[in-house]
Amino acid sequence: MKRSTRVLAVTAAAALALTGVATAATPATAAKKIKIAFVMGAVNDPFFNAMKVGAVAEAKAQGVDLLWKGDAQYSAATQLPIVKNVIATLGKGDGLVLIPTDGAALQASNDQAAAKGIVVANVDTQVGNLSKVLIQITGNNEDGGAKAAAAIAKAVGYKAGSTYEVVIGLTSATATTNVARLEGFKAAVASTYPGLKVVDTAYSESNSQKAATNVDTWLTKYPNLKGIFAIDGTNASGAAAALQSKGLVGKIALVGYDAYPANVDLIKKGVFTALIAQDPAAEARLAVKTIVANIKKGTKPAKKNVTIANVALTSSSSAADIAKYTYKTK
Repeated sequence: MKRSTRVLAVTAAAALALTGVATAATPATAAKKIKIAFVMGAVNDPFFNAMKVGAVAEAKAQGVDLLWKGDAQYSAATQLPIVKNVIATLGKGDGLVLIPTDGAALQASNDQAAAKGIVVANVDTQVGNLSKVLIQITGNNEDGGAKAAAAIAKAVGYKAGSTYEVVIGLTSATATTNVARLEGFKAAVASTYPGLKVVDTAYSESNSQKAATNVDTWLTKYPNLKGIFAIDGTNASGAAAALQSKGLVGKIALVGYDAYPANVDLIKKGVFTALIAQDPAAEARLAVKTIVANIKKGTKPAKKNVTIANVALTSSSSAADIAKYTYKTK
């Protein structure tokens, strides 16, 4: 081989290496590491922090990268740009766990991710059309609402023919979990406790201070108020603070949702009649595990819609149940 020919051969090999094309002397690039983005509702909410514990643990066990994203405010307006940015960083063979703050508003983003080859799961809440979603995981929200109605009825000494004014604090009118819990509560009232009269509802956007203000307004507006259903954790925290500040602990039945550690401590003090506890960490672990199995092996879940049971914690609950269901946020 002439010297000029040898130089051309070496130059060509170098060019191939620089462009990333594998040659006999250049090993192929390693497989891309899977990324799972988890876009949740409100970063300061202990429910979502407990979910993060489960997501982090499962991502580590599966050997994938986890991107945890969210905003302090629970709203579609703040969540939409976050989801848009996340989708831009993901590609085919990655995953997205979406907790839509508004099922209708987030539908297009959900479907856009799927069209890009991103495997999508919905957790806690959901979009309206799940055809592009691998799995949807949530707690039994209708049952939770029914359990709340039963707990309030028991606390007020419910008697047929009597009337008891009740109010309900929610985070959002569009979050599917809130809607389902409200429906479960109202269904139980209609079928079993017609004397419980829902006289008002208000929204807090996952802000406990706003929830407390809502309760303060109700206490003035409804002097005969007998019960409060705080439909999620931030509303429960706000309602508990309002009742304590007004010296009304034990005088108004308070049933909350979500076993925040601080709220669980208030059960024994009589602030809460009951707390409806979910298992957010289990929801997150299952979502990550299912997505990874689908990406790596093409595995599809046996059920598209998975409902995880919840439990009502009261002052009579065992220490074992209290420990098991209190949310772990670290």
